[in-house]
Amino acid sequence: MHDFQYRNGELYCEDVPLSRIAKEVGTPCYVYSHHTLVRHFRVYDGAFKNIPHIVAFAMKANSNLAVLRLMAKEGSGVDIVSGGELFRALKAGVPPAKIVFAGVGKKPDEIRDALNADILMFNVESSAELQAINEVAASMGMKARVALRINPDIDPKTHPYISTGLKKSKFGIAADRAIEEFKNAAAFSNIKVVGLHAHIGSQLTQVTPFVESLKKVLTMVQTLAEQGIPLRYVNIGGGLGITYSDETPPEPKDLAEAISPLVRDLKCVLIMEPGRVIVGNAGVMLTKVLYAKDGEAKRFLIVDAAMNDLIRPSLYDAYHDIRPVYEKVTQGEKKTVDVVGPVCESGDFLAKDRVMPAMGAGDLMAVMSAGAYGFVMSSNYNSRPRIPEVLVHEGQYHVIRSRETYEDLVRGEQVPEFLS
Repeated sequence: MHDFQYRNGELYCEDVPLSRIAKEVGTPCYVYSHHTLVRHFRVYDGAFKNIPHIVAFAMKANSNLAVLRLMAKEGSGVDIVSGGELFRALKAGVPPAKIVFAGVGKKPDEIRDALNADILMFNVESSAELQAINEVAASMGMKARVALRINPDIDPKTHPYISTGLKKSKFGIAADRAIEEFKNAAAFSNIKVVGLHAHIGSQLTQVTPFVESLKKVLTMVQTLAEQGIPLRYVNIGGGLGITYSDETPPEPKDLAEAISPLVRDLKCVLIMEPGRVIVGNAGVMLTKVLYAKDGEAKRFLIVDAAMNDLIRPSLYDAYHDIRPVYEKVTQGEKKTVDVVGPVCESGDFLAKDRVMPAMGAGDLMAVMSAGAYGFVMSSNYNSRPRIPEVLVHEGQYHVIRSRETYEDLVRGEQVPEFLS
């Protein structure tokens, strides 16, 4: 559920009409609902209330400081994958004791910064990375807390680009080598093994892959305990999907009910890394039609948002529902159109062959389910300034990221003297 609904003939975010935001902030822009974000987090966290756990929000989904601060105030930790995300998390007030550092390519300076911050743990993806963390920790006279990420070879039945738990994936340590890797990790003088991590993919629409993965994980936890390597944390990752079109993904309570019997007697703290399920349907991207164009083979609606603003349709062929801001438009004639942007790429589209109400220049539309992997994946391609982010709360909107200017585009660039 979300707080983007038609009221008095137009689409609102909570109690604020999107047309007002479009007029005063301009388009394109991202709009997030504070109420939806809070509700989604509390529903997820509450589903596991009977299990000792930490929710570590996967901030790669949406890393705006205001969103991170909201999560921290709700009691969330974060899952980070870079030094930049660590910087953002700390700046937003996330407790270091609730930060877990994942990712296959941690650099020495990132490891050093994370150790200085005293984060909860690193999720280690390879023996080479384990060696690197040990060396950095030794140079600092510290012990690094780590969990080893295993690859359980479970098919999450999702898009191949966001499937992370199969043998061919770059992520994790093969399950059949994991016990040996744990023994190696335990032998390092500056490593403290505290957990096991498994994350099999994103936008999962069934609980079965979660259960299959967890069963493998728990078997390994038991084996490690028997071999003198007891663990304090079991990290089951994230990946719970949302409704973009007609999907019927499980709710957090369904996941909790499915895994609770498996972890009832587990003497470990469960860590979860939800991202999309918290923020995805809490945001939209507002855009405006610039032109309607009748081509030789199809009709195009050319809007002021583009693939550099929301790349998911171009990258994953992802579906996003698109709704006119004014409801009366939905009652008119329907046409099959491509919704495209101004970027000079044939792959620049937000929707293809979509049956939509007839729209023309100046009409506003909301690209739904854009709260996750939207702004965070945006770029300045075609020298387009990145767009603003807006948070709606209790009848008011707040610009939580300003629209970039042309000066922002060239900040940090220099022309060498020999070109003068």
